[in-house]
Amino acid sequence: MSLLFSSTDMENGELPLDLWQRDAYRLFSAKMSDREARFPCIPATQAYALGHLRYGFVFRSKYLSLAEQLSAIVTEYGASSRSFGDFSSLVIFFEKEKEVKDVLTYEKSFWNLLSEMRTLDTESWPADIPEDPENPLWEYCYNDERYFVYCGTPAHISRQSRHFPYLMLAMTPRWVLDLWNEQPQRAAAIGPRIRARLAAYDTIPAHPELKQYGAEGNLEYKQYFLRDDDTAPSKCPFLRSLLQQPQAKE
Repeated sequence: MSLLFSSTDMENGELPLDLWQRDAYRLFSAKMSDREARFPCIPATQAYALGHLRYGFVFRSKYLSLAEQLSAIVTEYGASSRSFGDFSSLVIFFEKEKEVKDVLTYEKSFWNLLSEMRTLDTESWPADIPEDPENPLWEYCYNDERYFVYCGTPAHISRQSRHFPYLMLAMTPRWVLDLWNEQPQRAAAIGPRIRARLAAYDTIPAHPELKQYGAEGNLEYKQYFLRDDDTAPSKCPFLRSLLQQPQAKE
């Protein structure tokens, strides 16, 4: 059975889905299609409208860890992502816990998830991507695919662009972003529109770490999880997690 769902799947009332799965998708659909409070990321809203997105769900389970479930979903998505459309991204919703945590606790959980997932990867880190997150060309890689990772949480208030009632990840393959940037005039024109939407959507200015991949001064990991203020980690938590992991035996 596939771990991935399309918009058509989610809108099919006959699928055996839990109430929370339907609720998470309903709230996401409303966020992407709101014509008054327009979600700032225009490529994301286009991907939603075109049906290029795929959805996965992570349960609170005593049998499989969150990272194990996430690993299986991302692996399946990576193997077929190019068949879903030029604007495809993977959106993952996590079943709610009993209480909403604070932003920094969600930040720690986010980086722990990515770090633990990395230990489950059967593929080596791609040779063309630096392993040091403090390098501007670093990005998260899994199963030999490069991803930009977005995290939304219930704790974000000022940055509504990062708020969602369920913990949510969106993983966009680098090849999707490269296709978008192959038309520089379109990419240049859409940037100011995204900034304008962001200014209207959030109650505070855009985070100072929002920069272009590979640009001078940009560190990609700082954009994955934006705090609800202008601060950012002084060191990448993913790097620290890797350094703390025991070395594999020969």
